[in-house]
Amino acid sequence: MEKETKLVKKVKRLLKRLNLPKWLHHFGPKKYQLRDHLVGLLIRAFGNFSYARTVQLFDLLGMKCPSKSTLHYNAKKLDANFWQKILNATCGISYLIAMDGTGLSRSMPSYHYLKRIDGKMPKVPIKLSVAFNTRKKKFAAAKIRVRPAHDTKDAKYLLKYSNPQIAVADKGYVSEKIYEFAYQNNTLLMIPKKSNAKRGYYRKKMHKQYRLKTYHRRELVESGNSSIKRKYGSSVSSRTVRTIRTEIYARLACHNITGWLNRLLGQSHPYRLCSKW
Repeated sequence: MEKETKLVKKVKRLLKRLNLPKWLHHFGPKKYQLRDHLVGLLIRAFGNFSYARTVQLFDLLGMKCPSKSTLHYNAKKLDANFWQKILNATCGISYLIAMDGTGLSRSMPSYHYLKRIDGKMPKVPIKLSVAFNTRKKKFAAAKIRVRPAHDTKDAKYLLKYSNPQIAVADKGYVSEKIYEFAYQNNTLLMIPKKSNAKRGYYRKKMHKQYRLKTYHRRELVESGNSSIKRKYGSSVSSRTVRTIRTEIYARLACHNITGWLNRLLGQSHPYRLCSKW
């Protein structure tokens, strides 16, 4: 019997495993469950739709979906802790992660704001820092900021929620405090040496176990960031901080849930290729 691959059933099993409540509210009307809201937000992120286009798609397919205003309202209620649980459940245990940051542009700036700045397009992208599981090719943790920030500010958060044994990153994450945090959490941090940063007890201790072959696994996180932008777009249409966070986290969750299926449909099996010759 073939395995069921429908997104709705995957979300049902996911919420049941996380032991999350059936409803988003306690006193409100019990018309739509949490899974209905989550499926709608995932489909919106998967197709890079608007809220109205998502509801229209569900209506054409004859599926149950909340209204566009309800989806938008509940997108504000889902916090980062909720989405981090989703990433942890869909990624699994991370042995080796790669940390990196990337930027996402805003596609819908306010025209009133553009008039205030003489019609110039704002150059403040959204900062996305991720911890990428290099074995399963999935996102283990993520931190989203709407203002510019250095990579070192999000490193502890990524290490805490991904909880790996080995972590690799570029020179932008060089900091004695990060080395100390990784050592206290039994994580081996591999970062290339920086010419102007040679002091530090934990830095020197980690450099003794540095392996160039292991460090090259960091290239996979760049492929993961590129995959997110190519599949779901390199810009966000949301305007508020909470809806921006939900939109980006939903894209990462879609990558984790449907990643194996995309690889199966997009690539041929090596043994099948050999059998043709």
